[in-house]
This record gives sequence, C-alpha cells and structure tokens, in this order.
Amino acid sequence: MNKPELVYVTYIRSTPQKVWDAITQPEFTRQYWGGNANVSDWKTGSEWKHVSKANETWVTGEVVESNPYKRLVLSWADPDDLNDVSRVTFEIEPLEDEVRLTVTHDDFKVGSEMAGKVSKGWPHVLSSLKSFLETGTGLKIGCGS
Repeated sequence: MNKPELVYVTYIRSTPQKVWDAITQPEFTRQYWGGNANVSDWKTGSEWKHVSKANETWVTGEVVESNPYKRLVLSWADPDDLNDVSRVTFEIEPLEDEVRLTVTHDDFKVGSEMAGKVSKGWPHVLSSLKSFLETGTGLKIGCGS
C-alpha cells in the first residue's frame, strides 16, 4: 500500500515574512483558521500545538525544521492518537510581488486516518489564509477544520 502525499500550492499576493507570520503567530492564525491558533516558539525540536479558543489541543507535534520566511517542517498528530504521526512542510518562495506557498502533508503511517481528515481541511485552510493575507478577512471555517 502506497503512503499518500498531499501537496497543495497557492500563490498569495504577500511577502514571505507575512506568510510566515500568518502560519506561526496565534493572533494571525486565529483570523483564518476558525479561531484556532498555532502555538510554539518555532525553534527546531520545540513542541507546537494547534489549539482552539478554549485552549483545547486539536493537533500537536514537534518543530522538525525552522527556517524563518522560507521553510517550516512539523510533525503532526492528533493528541488522542500520538502514534498516528505524519509530517507537514511549508515552503515559502518569493516571486516578485507574490509568494508561492507549497504545503506538503506526507509521511503518514500505513492505515492512518489522518490523510482522510486533512485532505479536506488543507484546501479550505489555505484558501482562507490566502484570503486573509490579500483582503484582511479569512473564510468562515468550522472549529474542526
């Protein structure tokens, strides 16, 4: 059985720093990810969490690689099943007055349920991120997206 590799590419009229900040700063993440925030110090080896307004952890993991404004690699697991860990890579590339953001979610365990969960969530979240950075308003996303 082949392990899935989910790759999403979007082009955003923004800067690498603003895209990085939108991914890593809770005050921005909450604006486009259904009120949820990514929380960490974003140093390699540090823990990171995706948490709700009520401080409930939806996703947890470790910062595998952190190269500000260019590349962020995270392990990704549901806190209720820490053995079902996968990996998310954010690659931020400047292109004149825009940024190409490539998000790759891969390294799923055989039989993982996570691939099915995130395959619907990432397109919505990344569209909301693009909208937020370009217009100041994210899309409406439900709490579990």
